[in-house]
Amino acid sequence: MKKIKIAILGLGNVGSGVWNILHTNRNEIIKRSGYEIEIAKILVRDLNKDRGVEIPKGLLTSDIEEILNDEEIKIVVELMGGAGDPKDYMIRSMQAKKHVVTANKLVLANWGEELFSTAEREEVMFYYEASVGGGIPIIREINESLTANKIEQITGIINGTTNYILSKMTLEGMSFESALKEAQEKGYAEADPTADVEGYDVTYKLAIMSSLAFGTRVHPDSIYREGISKVTSIDIDYAKKFGYVIKLLAIGKEENNKLELRVHPSLVPATHPIANVNDAFNAIFIKGNAVGDLMLYGRGAGDLPTGSAVVGDIISILRNHENEFNFNPSNNYLGLKEIKDAGENESEFYIRLNVRDKVGVLGAIASTFGRNNVSIVSVAQDVKGEDFVSLVFITHKSFEKDIRNSIEEIKKSENLNKVESILRIENFN
Repeated sequence: MKKIKIAILGLGNVGSGVWNILHTNRNEIIKRSGYEIEIAKILVRDLNKDRGVEIPKGLLTSDIEEILNDEEIKIVVELMGGAGDPKDYMIRSMQAKKHVVTANKLVLANWGEELFSTAEREEVMFYYEASVGGGIPIIREINESLTANKIEQITGIINGTTNYILSKMTLEGMSFESALKEAQEKGYAEADPTADVEGYDVTYKLAIMSSLAFGTRVHPDSIYREGISKVTSIDIDYAKKFGYVIKLLAIGKEENNKLELRVHPSLVPATHPIANVNDAFNAIFIKGNAVGDLMLYGRGAGDLPTGSAVVGDIISILRNHENEFNFNPSNNYLGLKEIKDAGENESEFYIRLNVRDKVGVLGAIASTFGRNNVSIVSVAQDVKGEDFVSLVFITHKSFEKDIRNSIEEIKKSENLNKVESILRIENFN
């Protein structure tokens, strides 16, 4: 039986999952890959830390050089997370003629081009299925199954933490703060949840997906981003009244060779399948010009789902190596494409204002929207009886810049108490 040695960098949640899968599914992996996979070294920062899995002492090392200088190690699996050392270790592994597998969305989104070019120059394979969507095989779908298509739109729930929070707010009436606390207690959210709740994690993943789906280079800084920390129970209730559910979406669209890229909470029709993706699950909706509409659904995080994607990449490398066909899923570049300024993006909008309850205020605000080319579909108003009431507007499709101009003008009115909320509506048209 052929044997191949690999090294794992990092033994946290995902690293432990990879260890368990390689041992639990050993026989199936041998049959499917044609190789017995031997973990030769595991890089950790603390050799004495209890990791919840039984690891022979001789496998652990805190010295990356032991891995880079071992010519018998053919595949390096980077599962440390973060930037800095992980990027350096991946580059150096490639330079040592080792194939690389990673789940590191941060490094891939920001320095993917450098990694891809290094892999190509060193003639090694570089796989990263687990960087987006956990166990959902979105990278393979785009690079293999959908290559006959021009992808027109890719929209997804790709962060389990925020989807868990919004699900709790929607289904159980929790406040944002209570739902976040529960997510932290269950281990879905970090002690510092900023990367998740403010949309940074989703932005990295959208940059990776969009680069592949639209065949261009997308940096996360070019993506419009909003998180969910300002979504309130009041917004959740109003969304229900209008027939919507609020989800944090990653949205990528191409039209006339221009890209529209944005991450933000959106009102989604309650009848759309993606509106019914709850808990910590992920879903990715794809529209192709040949295949039509597709949706992939599954667990977007966790030790075993993410570990499954990582081990799948290891097997892909073994199969491609066996066939002497070094397929590298980075080779999808078709040329640079313009990314729209956020002000040029178009959506329907949900706008909630707190205004003085007196005659003429609604008409004045509606006139302001009209002067700025914003057409109103419907209006809802709280029951009278207080000095200030909520006005909720649903607009027709409008340019972001026209909404901004309208709001800036409305803010000058003495009848406005506060702009409570502005959310976009995604109808998948």
